[in-house]
Amino acid sequence: MIKKIKKLKFILGTVFVILALSSAIFSLVFAATTISSAYRWAWNDAMGWIDFYSSGNVSVTTNELTGYASSQVGDISLNCSSTPNGDICSGPAGSWKVSNDGMGALSGWAWNDNIGWISFSCLNTGNCSIYNYEVTVDGDGYFNGYAWNDVVGWISFNCANPGTNGCSSPGIDYKVKTTPFISKKANLTSSTFDTGVAQGVSFNSLIYQGTKPAGTDVKFQFASSDTASGPWIFKGLDGSDATYYVPTGPNVPVLLIYSQNNNKRYFRYKIFLDSDQSQTVSPIVDQVIINWSL
Repeated sequence: MIKKIKKLKFILGTVFVILALSSAIFSLVFAATTISSAYRWAWNDAMGWIDFYSSGNVSVTTNELTGYASSQVGDISLNCSSTPNGDICSGPAGSWKVSNDGMGALSGWAWNDNIGWISFSCLNTGNCSIYNYEVTVDGDGYFNGYAWNDVVGWISFNCANPGTNGCSSPGIDYKVKTTPFISKKANLTSSTFDTGVAQGVSFNSLIYQGTKPAGTDVKFQFASSDTASGPWIFKGLDGSDATYYVPTGPNVPVLLIYSQNNNKRYFRYKIFLDSDQSQTVSPIVDQVIINWSL
């Protein structure tokens, strides 16, 4: 806690300076990216090549895979909403898909009429202690790892996977890859901070220090509470969890909603960072300054 200083003379009351980005969690935004025509093949010893491009409708989003791949045993549907027979999510099997956790870790199930369910992660069955496998998509769009089917066994998405013969021999340089992502995102949720004022304070404004290159974005959500245990409901400018406080740049204050943050003792914040679309530059937040007054 520091006192008001001259260069921040527009700030009233007491100021906290908080180091911000020691544990930011980076995720990827997959804006319905499609499969590369050059890198489109997965491999299974029983089925041979599996083509994720020829059908022309396999895509990867932040939440899921859609469309279907082709193989010698028929189409492999990645989502009940986009099978060769259309949307079958209301059918006997219910709703199923290959999910994306937003950071490229895939899970869930694909389906083929001849061999049945294909698992994209050991988390589906809870047997990771026996067979620890998953399919992931890295920051460059390449699929890695193995999926599993009880009939045909392992399906490899990259010739560089452990247990393969490598990618150097002619004819075996195979992998599945999406087209470039729109941006990379990061987020951080702070620990709980205590003003030390039993009757609570009024939280007035938020400032960050750092850099914000053109095309990047820095956003915040804020939560305050009477108790150290919360509840912690992070909200933005309109008082909902669907909006953000968006400073126009470093060292520019943004006012916090008075009615929601008055007479509160404890607070937390979330930071949301977006790179530019080409993923060449990212914003940096060195410090977050929260202004409060009695």
